[in-house]
Amino acid sequence: MTPAITYGSVWARSVRAGCCLSLIAGILVVFADLGATAAWAAEPATSAASTSGAAPHPDVPPAADEAVADTEPAAEPEGYRMDQFRAPVPATLKGAHVLANDAAADLWNKSGAVFIDVYPQAPKPPNLPSGTFWRDPSHRSIEGATWLPNVGYGALSDEMDAHFREALKTLSKGKSDAPLVFFCLKDCWMSWNAAKRALEYGYTNVMWYRDGADGWQELGYPLVELKKYAGS
Repeated sequence: MTPAITYGSVWARSVRAGCCLSLIAGILVVFADLGATAAWAAEPATSAASTSGAAPHPDVPPAADEAVADTEPAAEPEGYRMDQFRAPVPATLKGAHVLANDAAADLWNKSGAVFIDVYPQAPKPPNLPSGTFWRDPSHRSIEGATWLPNVGYGALSDEMDAHFREALKTLSKGKSDAPLVFFCLKDCWMSWNAAKRALEYGYTNVMWYRDGADGWQELGYPLVELKKYAGS
């Protein structure tokens, strides 16, 4: 009887080991699927929808291995940034003055410059059920700033381009040398694009607040809710 009992015990242990290995393999597959889903969800939005006015939020910050903008800024491109707007930005913008947090605060306290937040407006989700009420998400930003959404993409439709030009004409009171401060968030190319475009429109006193609303909070200043600019 002893050999049979020994054989049976070994067989039982083998079965249990096989079950454990199968269970572990299943768990690894699930985690792999979740990792792939997370990576897809974190993929920054592109500017493909920009010409139609759709405006995905650039809320997803750069990946951990890209979060080195303060020490390793991106190279300044010749043209506009066309995609992956939440990524390390350059330290410079040719033709514009780049503002650090303290400089932006000093300028704001003097109440002489026009602060323009170009953070995009969240789009209305497609294919909502009939009768669904849609309310534009609120947006918090620097007090006294003008929220001019959807003008920071690399490519603008003719309608959006005309809207941006007209808005700047109004905000600058028709003065090409009016001090204009463009901002968004840290590691957000939309403010860089918007400031660059203002330079190409002929404005000569363009400033880029590189850290934007994130830097403002680091200074201890509060953010307030802003309504978007009329016609945006």
